[in-house]
Amino acid sequence: MSKNKGAKANLVLKGKEGFEKYYSDLYGLRWPLLKEALVKDSVYATLYCGGTEKYYLDPASVFAAMQLPLTGATRILDMCAAPGGKTLVLAGRMDEDAVLVSNERSQNRKQRLVTVCDTCLPPNIRERIKISCSDAAKWCTTQKECYERILLDAPCSSERHVLNDEKYLADWSPNRIKSLAMEQWALLSCAYRLLEPDGYLLYSTCALAKAENDGVVERLLKKFDDVEFCFRENEPIIPEDYARTCKMDFIPKTERTEYGFHILPDMQSGAGPIWFTLVHKKNR
Repeated sequence: MSKNKGAKANLVLKGKEGFEKYYSDLYGLRWPLLKEALVKDSVYATLYCGGTEKYYLDPASVFAAMQLPLTGATRILDMCAAPGGKTLVLAGRMDEDAVLVSNERSQNRKQRLVTVCDTCLPPNIRERIKISCSDAAKWCTTQKECYERILLDAPCSSERHVLNDEKYLADWSPNRIKSLAMEQWALLSCAYRLLEPDGYLLYSTCALAKAENDGVVERLLKKFDDVEFCFRENEPIIPEDYARTCKMDFIPKTERTEYGFHILPDMQSGAGPIWFTLVHKKNR
């Protein structure tokens, strides 16, 4: 390829046209229907955890968060917790002697997290939610193997939001995916170091790109020799007791990827997108 042709190819993958080409190449004939579903209004499940207010969360996010097994765990971390929906899912399911640390690095988003916990949780659960505000990707420099369960819903491309915002769409480029994948790896590798042996880590994003999902988790498998994927043979299912705190019109179905599962809105009545996987740190 000549120098001029190479420069032209790079220019194409920018903005609205670049976004369209990138995801069309990724999803092929499915892309038009998927894009149409992404620009429609989101669907919501209703969470009621015993507080003064209800909370509305995408049923795909509820499904993913409920994959983290909590029975018997007393030290739980929600690593990137704001605005707080997945914290509520964890709080409503954790044991009575469990403590949940919900962290958010943004001060403004942390205030939203505090408000959600204050209004949506009853006092006996709220008092066991410890909210912090810092960059969790750095925690492993001062501590390790101190949580039995970790949920990492990592910052991601969030293509649904990009498609519905002309400014973000005009600014889009593949470099966004690359930089986010680096950030996600920093968070995931730190989270794994914070996880106790025999502990469980749920990693999720609302991204469509493999580089932010399977690609990040593949690095975990190459870096650590005690990683075990929990759904190699079985499909994830929602716990039978979910209806105690959640009302959903339907339970979304998953699509298997190399290391995890996608829930995509074109096939699931508008739910998603979300990608998730559950890993277990083997006892040494």
